Amino acid sequence: MNSYQPHHSRFRQVRERLETFEPGTGWRLWLYEFLLFGFKQAWACLFGGLLLLLLLATHLFYPEEGVLHRYDFLTLAAVGIQASMLAFRLETWREARVILIFHVVGTVMELFKTQVGSWTYPEASVLHIGAVPLFSGFMYAAVGSYIARVWRIFDFRFSHYPPRWATWVLAFAIYVNFFAHHYLVDIRWLLFAATIVIFWRTRIHFRNFRAYRWMPLLVGFGLVALFIWFAENIATFANAWNYPGQEAGWQMVSFAKYGSWYLLMLISFVLVELVRPARNIDQHKAT
Repeated sequence: MNSYQPHHSRFRQVRERLETFEPGTGWRLWLYEFLLFGFKQAWACLFGGLLLLLLLATHLFYPEEGVLHRYDFLTLAAVGIQASMLAFRLETWREARVILIFHVVGTVMELFKTQVGSWTYPEASVLHIGAVPLFSGFMYAAVGSYIARVWRIFDFRFSHYPPRWATWVLAFAIYVNFFAHHYLVDIRWLLFAATIVIFWRTRIHFRNFRAYRWMPLLVGFGLVALFIWFAENIATFANAWNYPGQEAGWQMVSFAKYGSWYLLMLISFVLVELVRPARNIDQHKAT
């Protein structure tokens, strides 16, 4: 019986076919699971991957005398990607809503951070708010899109998930500190410690093929933040924005930014959990 419903993403049909395939046993099974994991991760990264590809391509090939400023072209292209993903049911409307929230959260922070000189956007644009071109919000949306999509694609379940109120207090404190540390004491190390305390026992269970596997959720946070940091290096190489010291020529982003992405990504995770409440792995075992 086909369990596909119209409100589900189109990928669900593909996923169900892949998960009912019989690859055999031994090394064939291992190889198939490895390739399936890579395919699912790439599919979850679709929005961010396309946006990163556009940043690189326009940096290398966009005409200097183009009808549109490069940043404005990126904004319109990002809107087109998002609209296409919804139109072709590659993303659900429920996921789009939480991505929009993170888009707004990120844009507000962008307005503040550019004002205090944390980074700059070196190119001209028409579609901007203050010193922030509108495409920048889609970079935050890409993080939210990945987390929302990977949550669905791997059917996340959890054990020892902390009380929701605790995660919201932590996320709120993280967001406030991104602003307040310019005027008060930076409490990011206290926030890192709070993250460990709150999520220390939490395991994330994910279904790649048929059986659920698990890892500590803190490890998952760390891996996602690391890949975002890699993507940020590519984006700054493509002159999407400049940190202090990158104006005269590109250099790698400070690894200190890894910690910032770790905390910011946790905000996105908490927002996604609002529309996809964390289910206990025992709920799966009982079915």
